[in-house]
Amino acid sequence: MSAPFDQHFLVDEKAIKKIAGFIPVRGKRVLEIGPGEGPLTRALLDRGALVIAVELDRNLFEELEQRFSREIAEGRLFCIRGDAVRDPFPPFDVVVANLPYSASSKITFRLLNTGFEDAVLMYQKEFAERMLASPGTPAAGRLSVMVQTYADVAPLLELSPNAFRPKPQVRSMVVRITPRPPPFPIADHALYAVIVRELFSHRRKTVSKSLKIARPVLGEGRVRAMLESLPPAILGARPEELDLASFARIANCAAASAS
Repeated sequence: MSAPFDQHFLVDEKAIKKIAGFIPVRGKRVLEIGPGEGPLTRALLDRGALVIAVELDRNLFEELEQRFSREIAEGRLFCIRGDAVRDPFPPFDVVVANLPYSASSKITFRLLNTGFEDAVLMYQKEFAERMLASPGTPAAGRLSVMVQTYADVAPLLELSPNAFRPKPQVRSMVVRITPRPPPFPIADHALYAVIVRELFSHRRKTVSKSLKIARPVLGEGRVRAMLESLPPAILGARPEELDLASFARIANCAAASAS
């Protein structure tokens, strides 16, 4: 079978067992996005999870319903045909999934906005490394800052293309994401997200120059007040040089300034 929607099926049994066992799932409502042919679904069910499987592809969805008809009848598995980027999620506790590479960013941000106890997610290795990059280092970006503002992130497992069918052109990495409160107070979370986005849209420019460019988004009065209030150490830095405390300070200054 070909891989629909740019999906690569995980077939390495050892890896599947590891992924299913990284966090406790017994008695938990586990959201699995993109179950494909269901090997991870089976491993989660075997560990006592109540699985909510969201599959976009019609053929794979119908095969899942046939393959797991007993588990569905027993109420241990709920199969939903839907788009994890747009469609509403039913209530769940944790997430364990091999995410479609093309939708990794959108799904990750959506999950963080939805809220969960814990997550074990597989990504393209390059994407995972960007997520794991420490704020204040050259590899930092919007993804790492936003995710690490709201969660602890840790690498768990790296997989070669041989673990999949068909083989992808890249290596993959499994990451654990555990939500927690932001380490620094944030007055307006929506505005914080806008500030981070705008700054990294011009990552090679200083904060001062980036804020000036962002006048149409942030407002002339707000930008002027920020340029007058923020310290030179922040205004003269590039976004990749800022730690989380600095991003919070910029966003809080913006929230306190007139738009």
